[in-house]
Amino acid sequence: MSGWQTVLDFWLNEVGPEKWYAADPALDAEITRRFGGTVTAARKGELDDWILHPEEALALLIVLDQFPRNMWRDRPEAFDGDAHAVALAKRALNLGHDVKVPEPERQFFYLPLMHSEHQMDQDRCVRLILMRMPETGESNLPHAIAHRDIIRKFGRFPFRNAALSRRSTAAEAAWMADGGYRV
Repeated sequence: MSGWQTVLDFWLNEVGPEKWYAADPALDAEITRRFGGTVTAARKGELDDWILHPEEALALLIVLDQFPRNMWRDRPEAFDGDAHAVALAKRALNLGHDVKVPEPERQFFYLPLMHSEHQMDQDRCVRLILMRMPETGESNLPHAIAHRDIIRKFGRFPFRNAALSRRSTAAEAAWMADGGYRV
């Protein structure tokens, strides 16, 4: 299991912003190899005390929200820890941790909300990016708005339906066939 400093060094320095959202099987395998045990421990709540300090909280949210999306890309396991990530993100926000880390790293406090299938979380994410990311928020804002609008329209993310064994509605199927917005 890796410590929070190892997580931040890897994600912020080795991977970096240019690769944070790229679909890269080699990176996915590296995350699984290096941080699989850390993700498992975090999902069990064994690392919840990391939430008490800003940088540790940042690492914990990356472990709970970002790493699973790489490790289990397009599989149901990618979303298994989302509720835990949202709950801890809200706690970190209530503690003001997000504003104690620089942009663009700050976005990782908001992404669990962006990945949530609950409208209030989506609305809060858009507000936080608008209010608390003045320097780099403009690159995140269109994505936050798109996520929010999908939840407004469908109440869930249709592109997760296959991974989560959910039946798509006719409207969702038509939207996806038309290109949709991959989340």
